[in-house]
Amino acid sequence: MAVYCKVQYKALIPIHGQTMLERVMRALMASAYIGKIVVMAQSPGDLKAGLSPDLAEHDSIAFVESNDGIATSVHDVVGTAVAPWPVLVTTADNALLTGEILDFFLQSHAGQDVAVGVVERETMLAAYPDARRTWLKFRGGAYSGANLFALHNAAAKPALAMWAGVEKDRKKGWKIFAHFGPWLLLRALSRTIGFKQAMAEAGRRLSLSAEPIVLPFAEAAIDVDKPDDLELVTRILEQREG
Repeated sequence: MAVYCKVQYKALIPIHGQTMLERVMRALMASAYIGKIVVMAQSPGDLKAGLSPDLAEHDSIAFVESNDGIATSVHDVVGTAVAPWPVLVTTADNALLTGEILDFFLQSHAGQDVAVGVVERETMLAAYPDARRTWLKFRGGAYSGANLFALHNAAAKPALAMWAGVEKDRKKGWKIFAHFGPWLLLRALSRTIGFKQAMAEAGRRLSLSAEPIVLPFAEAAIDVDKPDDLELVTRILEQREG
């Protein structure tokens, strides 16, 4: 996408007057639940240079160099002075994120060690019937991720370690559940288990509590992975911002 948009980094793709990274950062700042923002990237200095001065020099924003993997990078900093518990993780291409979405997600968090934001397919199709997403299908519904992860305490670290091993398969739900044994994989593939129950069982295997948080905002599951996404996100932001 960076090559397609002729920018150095995907996070710096401009959409309706702001880069994606700026949009995500401003959404985080709009939530009363967010105290400190940590931007992780392999070239944090370059991203910082691409931001407006009010964000680049803000006292509550830090820029940290990451390694090659998202999960391992996050694992290395959570629970430290850089990112003390609890931690919210999101991505720079989550360009439609708003303070309202964040507040709903965080207010719905009930203290689980790990909580994951998702959007149900019916919510998405009611608002954007042509939107193409990757769906995780379970008994009672299909869900797409919203790139929002609440990590409540140190008990969440085994989930990050596990995620590091399956990160390349994050778009293939069955491969992820295969890591938790044949019983859970079979139930996921046969859709004889609900998403909430499946996550709870997966968490139990890691000795932690885990649960999905279903968001009522279709936009929460629309990130920018391909040109069609960019076109849709641009159209939504133009309508939202006038």
